[in-house]
Amino acid sequence: MKIIIAGGGEVGFHLAKLLSYESLDITLIDTDKDRLNYAESHLDIRAIRGDAMSLKLMQEAQVDTSDLFIAVTAEEATNITICALAKQLGSKRTIARISNFELIKAQDLISFQDIGVDELISPEELAAEEIQQLLDQSAFSNSYEFEGGALTLIGTRLEDEVPFVGNTVKEAASIFSDVHFMPVAVQRKGKQTTIIPRGDTVFEVGDTVFFITSKEGVEEIYKLTGKTKTSIKNIMILGGGRIGFNTARELCEKKFNVSLIEKNKEKAFEISELLPNALIIHGDGRNAELLDEENLSSMDAFISVTENSETNIMSCLMAHSKQVKKTIALVENMDYFQLSHSIGIDTLINKKLLTANTIFRYVRKGDVVDMKTLNNLNVEILEFVVNPNSKVANYKIKDIDFPRTAIIGGVIKEGKGVTALGDYQIIPGDRIVVCCLPRSIKRIERLFL
Repeated sequence: MKIIIAGGGEVGFHLAKLLSYESLDITLIDTDKDRLNYAESHLDIRAIRGDAMSLKLMQEAQVDTSDLFIAVTAEEATNITICALAKQLGSKRTIARISNFELIKAQDLISFQDIGVDELISPEELAAEEIQQLLDQSAFSNSYEFEGGALTLIGTRLEDEVPFVGNTVKEAASIFSDVHFMPVAVQRKGKQTTIIPRGDTVFEVGDTVFFITSKEGVEEIYKLTGKTKTSIKNIMILGGGRIGFNTARELCEKKFNVSLIEKNKEKAFEISELLPNALIIHGDGRNAELLDEENLSSMDAFISVTENSETNIMSCLMAHSKQVKKTIALVENMDYFQLSHSIGIDTLINKKLLTANTIFRYVRKGDVVDMKTLNNLNVEILEFVVNPNSKVANYKIKDIDFPRTAIIGGVIKEGKGVTALGDYQIIPGDRIVVCCLPRSIKRIERLFL
């Protein structure tokens, strides 16, 4: 597969890095010589220096034979324009990064496909959506919905009181035979390796376990893991940038009590005019006295989304010390994910990872309609549509030659989530949610071609 990326900034470099691991033909275009030298010396890619708006450069990059053209420069107008050019020159699919949320919401009114842009992606919008889902399942460290909640991915840490700790997956399934969820990934406490659970896998104290569940199973997981479904009403947001502003706007529309702290005075006044139902505070969120004065301890959730990762982490730690139930920090450094729980932060989010998740589904073979990469876990969760010619079509799950490093977490059938066990027969039209380690992906793709 041939992929061209225009823009070698944080998102572009991260995409090039991840895609290069897939042994794909990657070309990175940027005007910055140092960026390209660094990328070329660290990644197995081709780098071209110049303006992606140049037709000559487009031809040099061989856009006409590209399978995917991704525009992630800092200018959204440039991204839309060069995607349109790439499409006209013969690229099979184009994706443009934008920052204007209105364009995303206007896709029912405006056909961007007609001008050559197949997909619009906003890392800021993806981060805001991620925050919304995390607040919906506030007791858990990770959550993600497939098909509007027909199936939900939930991640949680097992404590001593969890009744199936010490049991194997098979034993737990027999004890709790009426449950509607499936464990799909386990990370042992203090270890970086990820386990795809089988029947003989033992649940241990401190495990971070990811479950795929139907709507009925969410309440069951709350009950069995001893998590309390806390009511989130009062929310404090640190940072009035695109993510903070749009998160605050969405929460206000849902009638949450929102306080937003912004360091820039002019921006704070601007936000106060746009969000009359939110309390906008001009001040430095690193100031402990300010947070105390604004009743941090009375908040149900604290979300820190400034442009500085360290500020976000430290302010969340402060919120955690005040017994705030849910803390979410935006970070740029992926290494921080390994530290989140040990230092007392519920959830970390990363724009680059969220953007890569969205784009990767176009790289995967088979009819992939959704994809999720778990924070700090070396696994992918993919949602495939079963076609009549798929190798899994009309077979029972137990009869499919499925690798041990992959597992079917659930099936979405006619819009309804199903916890599918071995006797379930897969039919065309089913949407299958699969969790697998990277080394199994090629085998899994072949099953759904």
